[in-house]
Amino acid sequence: MQARRAARELAFILFSQFDKKITNYKKEDLKDIILKSVRILTSSANDELKIALGSLISMRDQIETYEAESETNLNRPLEAANIPVPIPMTSDMVGRINEMIDIAEKSILALEIAEFTTLDSQNDVKEYAIQIAEFFQKNQKEVDNIIQKYATNWDLGRLVKMDKDILRIAIVELLYIKDAPMKVVVDEALELAKKYSTDDSASFINGILAKVIVDYGLN
Repeated sequence: MQARRAARELAFILFSQFDKKITNYKKEDLKDIILKSVRILTSSANDELKIALGSLISMRDQIETYEAESETNLNRPLEAANIPVPIPMTSDMVGRINEMIDIAEKSILALEIAEFTTLDSQNDVKEYAIQIAEFFQKNQKEVDNIIQKYATNWDLGRLVKMDKDILRIAIVELLYIKDAPMKVVVDEALELAKKYSTDDSASFINGILAKVIVDYGLN
């Protein structure tokens, strides 16, 4: 994982814990929230990996039982070791495997973010996440007005908070920090939407960011 990508994930987690009085947070408050967020991430990753491990053990036991109870092995002498038998790949098993893959990928990502954040050599991850938050604090009204302007037929207060936070992070990077390539900012905003929000979020966010880019002459 790249440092900036980790910082955006961290900023998203940071934004998710803001209340309406975001401007009241000081830098030390932001650092404290980040530390708590990393702890939540690692704890969640640990719990999810335990769930995945339990599912794997259950699948192994299921496969071993299937093998032992197959006609081929039931007809063998009791002292003889079981021989492998073909296993039907059911949709249930595929679904469980996909679920475990998803858990593993999210857990790995969470642990990578935690590692980036805690390593002294990667302190820029935490600082960039805080920089995004501080720029939003200073420009909250303008950023939210931009979102409201382009979110046609949507009331800002009724937008899914995750979508709103992803847009806030991307707009802050595009208009105020101006340090990352435009395409990277948009692509990673869409990745956050696909990962954390609803099925329609990515296209909704992409449409708003496209309008911001054109109207502010960023293309």
